[in-house]
Parts: sequence; structure tokens; C-alpha cells
Amino acid sequence: MFRKKITIGNSIISENSKTFIIAEAGVNHNGSIKIAKQLIDLASFAGADAIKFQAFKTNNLIKKNAPKAPYQINNMKDKNKEQYRMLKKLELSKADNIKLYKYCKKKNIIFITTPYDLDSLSEIKKIGIDTIKIASTDLNNLSFIEQIAKTKMNLILSTGMSTFNEINQAVKVIKKFNSKLIILQCTANYPIKDNEAGIKIINLFKKRYKCLIGYSDHSSGIGAGPYAVALGAKVVEKHFTLNKSMSGPDHKASLDKKEIVKFIKEIRKVEDYLSLKNKVVTKSEIKNKLFLQKYIVANKKIKKGDIFTKKNITTKRTGGKGISAINFFKILGKKSNNSYDIEDIILK
Repeated sequence: MFRKKITIGNSIISENSKTFIIAEAGVNHNGSIKIAKQLIDLASFAGADAIKFQAFKTNNLIKKNAPKAPYQINNMKDKNKEQYRMLKKLELSKADNIKLYKYCKKKNIIFITTPYDLDSLSEIKKIGIDTIKIASTDLNNLSFIEQIAKTKMNLILSTGMSTFNEINQAVKVIKKFNSKLIILQCTANYPIKDNEAGIKIINLFKKRYKCLIGYSDHSSGIGAGPYAVALGAKVVEKHFTLNKSMSGPDHKASLDKKEIVKFIKEIRKVEDYLSLKNKVVTKSEIKNKLFLQKYIVANKKIKKGDIFTKKNITTKRTGGKGISAINFFKILGKKSNNSYDIEDIILK
């Protein structure tokens, strides 16, 4: 069984907790610690719970002649079509990750990263983080997933480019070694079309995997994330950048400063919309209820001892005085203890 309550840093994630928001920096630091720190500053300012980076050794990750993905070509201005040369410029060293981890602590935001190879996994285990994100690109990499699961850290599994059959296999491997799993519905393109968001899949994941579910949002602009929260996503991540016009594979499809602030505000607004868990009369409704709902009044002159009937009583707004109209049928056939003129309020 997977845990229904997971602690990441100082945040507790459960079905009853607020949404855990991850500002996805990814490689939008462009290999610069200075830019990475500015991204941390922005994520903290915007109100994100965590910021996520990526840890990889390009030599371990990709063959030197492997081509870029179509979205990488579309989102970048340079004509170089090799992933290796692009990613080599975006590596963060172990020392870089330690600096960023410490800077996150200073800014009171949680540092999360995605390892893409065993060497990077080994390095980040020693930093002191408690949560690892498994990228969609490694969902089929079961031997790597096994090594990640054995760390016993909190795991966040993204499910882009995958089928239920593939997800089942990855979850089965994780389950052998780790009970702390959050699965994210994800469609892995940058950006996706609106009809590819798949937020209803959140409900399918809940039923199938019996664990905490979230959403990795690759839709355009503020996008699908807030709607995913309405469907039960407890973790939401979204790419962001300092400037969409910067060179790099993900900047163009990321949120800028104003958008990441608005994105987080929208999620918190959705949470407010969802906060009422039971149908009760709210504080703001109490006075309205008195003045707007109806009460029982005389429709004709009624003498003491007369029987209340549908002909001699009716319901009107009285400002909250008298017997609520909900008791109309209960007093029919009963004797009146008082005499009433037309429109007099029937007393209790």
C-alpha cells in the first residue's frame, strides 16, 4: 500500500492538505548559478512550495549524435540539431546543486531535483534532499526506477508519453521498495494542445493506484493546473522562466514572472472554492436566510380555535420572524392558539 500522507520538507501532502506547488525550473537556468538563484527568488516570491531542477551527466544521458526532440527544435533559435551539445551547456555539478540546495533553505523553499543517470542519483542522495522526481523520459527505464525506489526517498513519478501498461510496470517496481509515491498525470510536449491535458485521468489514477495523485502541467499559459486541482490533484508542477525569449528548449513554453504569480494565485483561489466540505448555512448566509426565506402568515382572518388550512395560511418574507415555511405542512390541521388578521405572522 502506498502512503496517503507524505511529508516533503515541512509540507504534509494528503487528500486534505493544500496543493503542493512545484515551480519547475528544469534547465531554464541555462547553466548559470546566478540565473538559477534568480529562479529560486522568483519561485519563493510567487508562493511556490518547492522548486525543481534537473541533475544529469550528459555523457551518461545521451549519444553524441542523438537529434533534438521536435519541440526542442521548434522552441530554440539556433540551428544545431544535436541534443548533446544543447544539454552539455545545461549541466549542474554536484557543487552547483549543493549551492542551490543551501540557497533554497535560505529562501524557505524546498529543493527538488530529477536525476537522469546513476552518477547524478548518487550525487544528489548525499545532498540531503528528501524527494526525487522521476521524469516521464525514464518511466520505461525500470532498472533505473528500481535504484531510485531503493533510496526510500519520496518519489514523484511523471507519466508523459506512457500507457497504463507501462505505468503499471513502473509502479510495480516502485512498490517493491518504496511506499512513498505520488503519480502525476502528464502529457509530455511543450506546450500541449488543450485537448491533450487529460485532467480527468487524475480520477482514473486515483482508482487504479490508490496513492496521492498530481498533475504536471504543460498546457499553455495559466492552463489546466488550477482545473486539475478541482479534480483532486494534490501536487501541481509548472515550468517557469525569467524571460520567455531566453535561449533554451523550455523558455518559450514556460510561465514568466507575472504568469507564475497568477498561476499560484489561481490554484489557491480554486482551493478556496473547494474548502466547503459539507452543505451548511455559511456565516455570510445566516442574515440572508432570515430576510430572504419565507415564514408562515395568515392569508385570511383566523380566530382562536380555528384549524389551520391551506386556505387560511400562506408563506411570505417576514424578516426572520415567525415559523419557517419548512413547517407549513406540520401545522396544517392544528388549532390556532391566537386570533390573526391577514398577513399577521403565525406565532410559535
